[in-house]
Amino acid sequence: MNRRLNAIARCLSLRSSRRHLPKVSVKIERLDEFLGRARKLARLADAGKPIPESVVISFEDPADMLAVLTPARLALFRVIKQKPGSIASIAQTMKRDRSAVTCDVAALGKAGLVTIFEKPHPGHGRVKEVRARANAIKLEALVA
Repeated sequence: MNRRLNAIARCLSLRSSRRHLPKVSVKIERLDEFLGRARKLARLADAGKPIPESVVISFEDPADMLAVLTPARLALFRVIKQKPGSIASIAQTMKRDRSAVTCDVAALGKAGLVTIFEKPHPGHGRVKEVRARANAIKLEALVA
């Protein structure tokens, strides 16, 4: 599961340099469905056809998805999307403890929803800025 999240994060990292932010679908998906989607994209790439710009983050178990996308983390994502900034400034905006925000940013980053960039800090050193990797998150879950 962690390897899949890391692969998705690397893919999103390449796309995050683009000017617009894509919509991200987060869904429950069996391994065979995930591999089927990957095969379709590989066939398009092999044929030299354009690959549709879409980002899908999948979980095999709904409990895993709910563990990552808690209400507090979704609220954090919305704040980061509206106003990227340092963890300290985001924590201050949300009136939350900085260490809690740090943990939640790490979880959202591991899932591929946010990224942390280093940039020069006016006056001295560098500062880390948290940015959203998507304009919106589309949640899909079918529990049978």
